[in-house]
Amino acid sequence: MAPMARPFSKSISDTGLCAAILAGVPMPLVLVSADERIGIMNPAAVELFGSNGEGRHYVTVLRQPGLLAAVEQAFRDGSEVAARYVLTDVAREMTYRVRAVPVAHGGEGGILVSFEDVTDLERAGQMRRDFVANVSHELKTPLTALLGFIETLRGAARNDAAARDRFLAIMEREAERMNRLVSDLLSLSRVESSARQRPRDPVALDDLAQSTLNALRTLAEGEGVTLELERQGDGGVTVPGDADQLQQVLTNLVENAIKYGRDGGRVTVRVGRKARELAFRGPAVELVVEDYGEGFDPVHIPRLTERFYRVDTHRSRAVGGTGLGLAIAKHIVNRHRGRFRIESEPGKGARFTVVLPASE
Repeated sequence: MAPMARPFSKSISDTGLCAAILAGVPMPLVLVSADERIGIMNPAAVELFGSNGEGRHYVTVLRQPGLLAAVEQAFRDGSEVAARYVLTDVAREMTYRVRAVPVAHGGEGGILVSFEDVTDLERAGQMRRDFVANVSHELKTPLTALLGFIETLRGAARNDAAARDRFLAIMEREAERMNRLVSDLLSLSRVESSARQRPRDPVALDDLAQSTLNALRTLAEGEGVTLELERQGDGGVTVPGDADQLQQVLTNLVENAIKYGRDGGRVTVRVGRKARELAFRGPAVELVVEDYGEGFDPVHIPRLTERFYRVDTHRSRAVGGTGLGLAIAKHIVNRHRGRFRIESEPGKGARFTVVLPASE
């Protein structure tokens, strides 16, 4: 391919200065000379493509068809061309927004190819799409059931008292499910909106745990589960925090333990101090909610705090779960600058640990 005849509006004539400037830019930059060979690669580009790219034809270095087509078009038309570059490795997939811009280099035409890392933006966009799809799916099922039963009650079951009572009970259950979902979505939104504001009011965590267990004792008795509270020492355990949000964490964790660990017959809540927590480089307070039920495969642990992720979808819906409880708990713990840990093995129950910085 012959060098372009048209002039360029951007000009960098000194090769040494050009290389120094490109080296100071954190994003990967590749300068393709007029002879279609790689003239300069800055350190970020060397990390992306390897150290043996300079002097080689750009086709042998850039490789991906969409990227090669962008460079070729920029050479041909003398105009800026956009493209995408996707790099997949064992660890993860990286996505770059690419711009191929004609420049003058050493008195000749060339193409400056820049790579902007948009992986996080792509991931955030996918998370939003997945979230909308999940919410739509979670709402569609009960809404479809409600509409179907309303149609039946207006038609064939209009005068059937037994069928009417049965259908109304199901409609009430589905409506309660939607109400729980909306409530959890609102809670998640409130927590996210205040994520950067670290709460600092003193909260007596052991007293909060006791009041939470008292409120859930009726639910536990209905499931045949005994609730236990173990406190460390005689003094109170206080942390800086938001009492309502910390109670929500406790409620979500204990409710989960009751519903999913009821085969074990008991749920234990432990509140105690740690003299030193490496994550905080100082003293901490540890809150543990442990059940003795069937547990689950540890393979699920990395995803348990994702929105709508369930180990057992059918069972979760049967016990009234929305798939948002652990996501809410994690966001609240993060707002308190704490750590959230999950441990479980099949047949050995599950343990959920919240570690919070202690009061100064």
